[in-house]
Amino acid sequence: MLRNREFRQFAILFFLIAVATVMIGFAIDTKAGILAVFSAVAFGITFFVFTKARYKSIAQISNQIDLVLHNADNLYIGESDEGELSILHSEIKKMTLRIREQNDALKKEKEHLADSLADIAHQLRTPLTSVNLILSLLENNPDENERKALIRETEDLFVQMDWLLTSLLRLSRLDAGIVVFQSEQIDVSTLIADALHPLLIPMELHDITLQIDAPKGIIIQGDLCWLSQAFQNIFKNCMESAGENGKIEIVCINNPLFTEITIHDSGAGFEKEDLPCLFDRFYRGKNAGATGYGIGLALSRMIITRQGGTITAKNHQKGGAIFSIRFPK
Repeated sequence: MLRNREFRQFAILFFLIAVATVMIGFAIDTKAGILAVFSAVAFGITFFVFTKARYKSIAQISNQIDLVLHNADNLYIGESDEGELSILHSEIKKMTLRIREQNDALKKEKEHLADSLADIAHQLRTPLTSVNLILSLLENNPDENERKALIRETEDLFVQMDWLLTSLLRLSRLDAGIVVFQSEQIDVSTLIADALHPLLIPMELHDITLQIDAPKGIIIQGDLCWLSQAFQNIFKNCMESAGENGKIEIVCINNPLFTEITIHDSGAGFEKEDLPCLFDRFYRGKNAGATGYGIGLALSRMIITRQGGTITAKNHQKGGAIFSIRFPK
């Protein structure tokens, strides 16, 4: 306690006051002097015991805080009946709970990052292995037509890897919170046209019928560039699901509460066990033959929800899958 400057100052001041009081007491009367001595001693002992108990409580709290800083799993700060220490105890308890929550969140983020890196490595390894195999076949294949087919297949694999890396970069930017979405008025018909543009040729090659019911003049608020990417991923998923001679129907509904865009494909729909996990990152479905990387839908949901929208997916009652994207007014 004597290391505390305030306590030393108070002790010196108390000693001087006590000495002065005792001297005055003896000057008045012997009994008064003796009473002053006993009063000073009693008050001094009481103050010392009380202060020592307070310092002990503070020392215990200090030790517990040190344990918090060293990531102690078991932490207990005893209850205090004193006013100031009770308030301090309450605040430290709140701080401890907050630190624990943050530590748990950091641990989960580290585990998620480790899993994500493993998934990314696996996703990249698959096309790279295919490229290496094709290159070895090219080296030993004299047939010109087969060599051209292998080269085209290699180009497709590089396009897939480029899309994968671009999507992973977008996901990492969104995760890091460094993306600032623009808030602008977007015509839904323009948004759909922009998102569909890169897919029109592949759809034509696969004889996929495209039916769009999105009148001009329906406006939503958001970032056209990012929303176009989100819708493009959904359209791509529907195109792959519809397959040869399939059909994709896009309908826009506008009412005073929200604007809704639905995308319905004529594919096989979703497996029942896949529905809760469709928008999970790197989820590719229970079907062993599932294509894709499990990134497109996760990225789409993140982009849409970060701009105030919602997205759901289910099996259509007439067959196929249907995605519903809503933007509140």
